[in-house]
Amino acid sequence: MDFLSFFKKKTAPPSGSVAKDRLKLVLVHDRVNCSSQVLEMLKNDIIKVISNYMEIDEEELDIQITQTESDDKSGTVPVLYANIPIKSMRKVNND
Repeated sequence: MDFLSFFKKKTAPPSGSVAKDRLKLVLVHDRVNCSSQVLEMLKNDIIKVISNYMEIDEEELDIQITQTESDDKSGTVPVLYANIPIKSMRKVNND
């Protein structure tokens, strides 16, 4: 490991790379007919349901629609990705 590399300023990814990733995200949303309003409603519904069972960190919540390789390797398919930080579990009455 180069000792001086530790002190070098970390560079952000090139703006072209960031723009390419954003374009991919827009295309995925477009292909699955999921507007930003629908994604926001989906996010709110997920928060409401999960909050019945656990306390979550809504500020760090990350919900996206991305693409992944299909099981049969015939192309890509849209997937819902959710990263939901859990603070604690709630007690649930089984009455």
